[in-house]
Amino acid sequence: MFPIKGESALLLAVVFGFVFGWLLQRGKVTNYNVIVNQFRFKDFTVLKVMFPAIIVGGIGVLVLTNMELAKWHVRDANMLGTIIGAVIFGIGMVLYGYCPGTGVAAIGTGSIHALVGAAGMIVGAVLYAFSFEWVRANILSVGKLGKVTLPQLMHVPAWTIYGALIVIAIALFAWVEKSGK
Repeated sequence: MFPIKGESALLLAVVFGFVFGWLLQRGKVTNYNVIVNQFRFKDFTVLKVMFPAIIVGGIGVLVLTNMELAKWHVRDANMLGTIIGAVIFGIGMVLYGYCPGTGVAAIGTGSIHALVGAAGMIVGAVLYAFSFEWVRANILSVGKLGKVTLPQLMHVPAWTIYGALIVIAIALFAWVEKSGK
C-alpha cells in the first residue's frame, strides 16, 4: 500500500469533503430546524444519521488499523479540557443550530445565518489560539491522562466498545421508531 500525498491528497480531501457535505444535505442535517428539534426531542434525524456514521466510521478505522493500513494518532486525554470543550460545543450547537460540519454544509446550501455562525466559530478559534498558553497551563493540565484510549482505560478490547455502541444504537433506534419521531 502506498501513502497518498501531495496534490492527490488535496484532491481527495476536496472530493471527500464534497461527498460528506452532500450526504449531510441528503440526510437533512443541514437544516437548522432539524438540529434544533433534536435538542428539543421532537426530531431524531440527527441521531439516525450521525450515530450509524460514527459506528461505521469507527469500525472502519479499527479494521484499517488492524490491517496496518492506518495508524492511530492518539491525543492526550485532558478531562477538564474535554468537559469544558463539550459544554462550550453543546451550548454553541444549540445557539447556532449546527455543528461545525453541518454549518459548513449549510453554507453550501446558501444559508446566510450559517455563514454568520461560521464567522463566530472563526472568532472563537482565534481567541482560543491567543489564549492557548493560559489554557494549557490552567485547564489542559487538570485531569491529564496522557495518550490513552477508552479501551485502554477500561482494560477491554476495542471491539467490546464498538459492540456496546452497536447495542446502544439498536436500542436507541428501536425507542425512536416506537416513539414515532
